[in-house]
Amino acid sequence: MNIDPHQIEEKITDRTRAIMPVHLMGKPAEMDSINDIAKHYGLFVVEDAAEAHGATYKGNNVGSLADMGAFSLYIAHIVTTVEGGIVTTDRSDFAEILRSLRSHGRACKCESCVLNRSSSYCAKRFSYGDSMDIRFIFERIGFSAKMNELEAAIGIGNLDIYQKILSKRRSNLYYLISQFKLFNPYLATIEKEPHEEIGPHALPIVIQEEASFTRRQFVRYLEKKGVDTRTLFSSMPTQCAGFKYLDHSLGDFPNAEYIGDQGIHIGVHQDIGRRECDYILNVISDFISKKKRSRRVKIVSDHQSPSRHSKRGKT
Repeated sequence: MNIDPHQIEEKITDRTRAIMPVHLMGKPAEMDSINDIAKHYGLFVVEDAAEAHGATYKGNNVGSLADMGAFSLYIAHIVTTVEGGIVTTDRSDFAEILRSLRSHGRACKCESCVLNRSSSYCAKRFSYGDSMDIRFIFERIGFSAKMNELEAAIGIGNLDIYQKILSKRRSNLYYLISQFKLFNPYLATIEKEPHEEIGPHALPIVIQEEASFTRRQFVRYLEKKGVDTRTLFSSMPTQCAGFKYLDHSLGDFPNAEYIGDQGIHIGVHQDIGRRECDYILNVISDFISKKKRSRRVKIVSDHQSPSRHSKRGKT
């Protein structure tokens, strides 16, 4: 589901400035190959790690593998401030610009503002002129993306339980992945490679061409049984009307479009456990057995399956 490094070079033009690999559903992209290509062509690399909290690639945390990395702190993610996000970088020049961008494009962009924090003397305050306070000079078009105290407090509270959440969600995800081969060749999901740890955002499922059922039929059956789902992301340039101006046509991104049409994901929330995971697997097995002439595969569990998925809606 991630970017194919073998197809990157043919897409590079004289207008290309950066490569943005997405660690979709928390599975790390092949960063060594991507960084090698970027270095060869003199390009920046920006990781989209929105769903990849806790993911590692060859022993290194995602978000630290390129020039910049972006994480989401939306409510459904492993660490949340309800809304907002984080950009990581080890380049001080990028960090300075990012601090400006988040605050309307202001020229006041120090790592810590002495004027705001302690009302101390600031040598840079009138660096634009005796009557021009740097706090009210705007160097670029920016945004209002400053975190407030309530969001910060929620985020700090999340950090206190982060490892516990990560461990539980990863245990749920890896268990579901380990059982998913039972549904070949009708359904597919991601696999864990030896060199990585997946950020346990959710379990992605892609309906395969061999399936005799549609995504809509599959989703409706799951939801009738109390298993909530979300669709996987569409191909932004060709399946989302807001990006029509890019002048792409259906068929330009066949893999992304297929996933946009045939993909879903199911939650691995920290408040569910093996019993709920087995229930999900058995519901899927029931559905497939109804769609083909074969013996139903029963998932063995130490627990009785609940009558409904007890954490409906959590991802």
